Amino acid sequence: MKRFLLYGFYTLLIVVVGGAFAFKVFQPVQVLPRIRLAPGFALIDQAGERLTNEDLRGQFTLYNFGYTRCGSACDLSNQSMREMQDKLDELALGDIPVTLVTISFDPEYDTPERLQAYAESVGADPARWRFATIADPSLLKYVIGGGFETYYEAQDDGSFAFDPAFVLVDGWGIIRGEYRYQTMASDAERIMRHLEVLADEAINSKGSASVAYEAAHYFLCYAP
Repeated sequence: MKRFLLYGFYTLLIVVVGGAFAFKVFQPVQVLPRIRLAPGFALIDQAGERLTNEDLRGQFTLYNFGYTRCGSACDLSNQSMREMQDKLDELALGDIPVTLVTISFDPEYDTPERLQAYAESVGADPARWRFATIADPSLLKYVIGGGFETYYEAQDDGSFAFDPAFVLVDGWGIIRGEYRYQTMASDAERIMRHLEVLADEAINSKGSASVAYEAAHYFLCYAP
């Protein structure tokens, strides 16, 4: 009996190790990393409506950060957001909605009316791309600087030094992608590809298939 149990143990060990090795070699699925929880917030958007993190549950959300007076410093970021907005219907996302959110870190100047005018100037579709901010600067710093870990700082001339970042959050409120121009090439095509990877996981990682996706996370099979 003891010999039989020992044989069974080694057989199971070989299956587990062999399966792990095969997964590592063949990598049947790829995933995006689970980085950390996104921050909670309550913003006011360009229509004067309340926008909270809970409103965005069950969908993918792509955030970026700027302000309406930033001029050419925001051009590249706005172009990327506009390109993604215009191509969302071409992506294989199932029925998972995507919302683009630009958070302003200049709440004293960026009223809903100014956010609205700015959104129109960059071609934002209000059904897909919202501009919002928080009146309280300390809460804003908590959300952007603390939660999204994105740098910005007011300058003496009224402008801001800031990190032109994108942050991708899944339907559970978990950050799944960070794209920063200072550290990597970041463009709309890469982010849209990651949206499809995230959708594939959300749609297919159910039941027994969830084991493969958890293994992908365990072996760090991250999409490039």
